[in-house]
Amino acid sequence: MSVTAAQGFTAAGIAAGIKANGNPDLALVVNNGPRLAAAGVFTSNRVKAAPVHWSEQVLRGATVGAVVLNSGGANACTGPKGFQDTHATAEKVAAVLGEDFNAGEVAVASTGLIGVLLPMDKLLPGIETAAAALSEDGGEAAAIAIKTTDTVHKTATVSRGGWTVGGMAKGAGMLAPGLATMLVVLTTDADLDSATLDKALRDATRTTFDRVDSDGCMSTNDTVLLLASGASGQVPVYEEFAEAVRTVCDDLARQLIGDAEGASKDIRIEVIGAASEDDAVEVGRSIARNNLLKCAIHGEDPNWGRVLSAIGTTKAAFDPDRLNVAINGVWVCKNGSVGEDRDLVSMKDREVRITADLATGGESAVIWANDLTADYVHENSAYSS
Repeated sequence: MSVTAAQGFTAAGIAAGIKANGNPDLALVVNNGPRLAAAGVFTSNRVKAAPVHWSEQVLRGATVGAVVLNSGGANACTGPKGFQDTHATAEKVAAVLGEDFNAGEVAVASTGLIGVLLPMDKLLPGIETAAAALSEDGGEAAAIAIKTTDTVHKTATVSRGGWTVGGMAKGAGMLAPGLATMLVVLTTDADLDSATLDKALRDATRTTFDRVDSDGCMSTNDTVLLLASGASGQVPVYEEFAEAVRTVCDDLARQLIGDAEGASKDIRIEVIGAASEDDAVEVGRSIARNNLLKCAIHGEDPNWGRVLSAIGTTKAAFDPDRLNVAINGVWVCKNGSVGEDRDLVSMKDREVRITADLATGGESAVIWANDLTADYVHENSAYSS
């Protein structure tokens, strides 16, 4: 049920005609309260789409009654007209939902081709259609409507002691830290304020969405929202709630990597023995972005030399003569040199595990990536944000 697994939420996903192929392209998620608390994190790209600028302003008020999302157009790099269209979208949602709503409490998110204005003559009537279709069972339809080159829609839920966290995500390319190209809406019926939501969301994002790296390309439209309705009446212990949010985010992040454009392998990169967590993350990202390594993994070649080469480009603390690398549990590199026989490494499975031991300290981090195939180029020829 995705975003409607939690009490107090309705959603819809419809085909408004934004996409030329006629597929679903407009989603609406409504928080029916009694609480309208919210938090959000957005792309760190300095070039931001109009909906990101709008929604950042909305989140300063920490209250969100509805989220409208479209695929088929990013509304990025569209100038003042693009921002006006975003404002008009929020105004339309508020008008359709009734007097209890105002545009300043409507978040907007878009995904699709950069540099093209949205067809407002289709989007605005589509909002009316979506509002009429709102349902407690509409979460899956909403998740389908935000797909671009995604091959599957992505949802996750966790329930604990009378309260629930649910979510939906889209994303299949331009996956790089900060956040990974994505639109994500998370919902909960826990009775929590916006400050608590903000802390839980940022803690979860830091170790999940910010640690998937498909192609090193950062989007202009990344948006992750967490809404609380309070409809369960339950006030969970923070640690338990934060872990539930992290679990849902981790599930969705793994689904993003699993659906990365053209990928045939999911790569789990664990950096251990680091002097600091920052060092571990930097090394993991460097390995994840080594295109030679990613191509080798597609060819099922356990080329550990490319792992060492990637480590060497970082500022992390390490001694080259103490580095160790394992691929799928086989320590093919020991103390910066030849280790176990690389022929012992089986790479037939979808998941490939790389462990890089810096042998310097006690910190660690995990980064998820994928291989690069010829299909990546074909998929991305039509992709954007």
